[in-house]
Amino acid sequence: MSVRTFVDANVLIYAHDVDSKSKHATAKNILRELWTERTGVLSMQVLQEFYVNVTRKIRSPLPRDSARLVVTSYSIWCMETTPAELSLAFRIEDESRIGFWDALIVAAAVKSGATRLLSEDLNPGQKIAGLRIENPFAAVP
Repeated sequence: MSVRTFVDANVLIYAHDVDSKSKHATAKNILRELWTERTGVLSMQVLQEFYVNVTRKIRSPLPRDSARLVVTSYSIWCMETTPAELSLAFRIEDESRIGFWDALIVAAAVKSGATRLLSEDLNPGQKIAGLRIENPFAAVP
């Protein structure tokens, strides 16, 4: 079985934000690779954050219909978050000293069976709940 990779919202956002320059290309390549390998996972929280950001907060917002199409296509990567993940997120928040929303992302990634989490919001190289944090944009200008 392939190694699963949990994708945080910023990776998905950059892949659809043409103004993000080299981060745009990096994110698109990552997502293309995860589609090919069928190893990408994410959560409803990631899809919600993506939608709000690409339709309202980036320099060249996507039309809502286009953003909704992206959400629909990535929904097959989505794993369900339950009260058990909330409990785990509370523990991760306290033990790792990260914000609640980031802790919920980590909890969802743990549930998904991912071994790595791609995000620029957490400390690259850090291990949280057995999950390796990687910032795919660390070397990108």
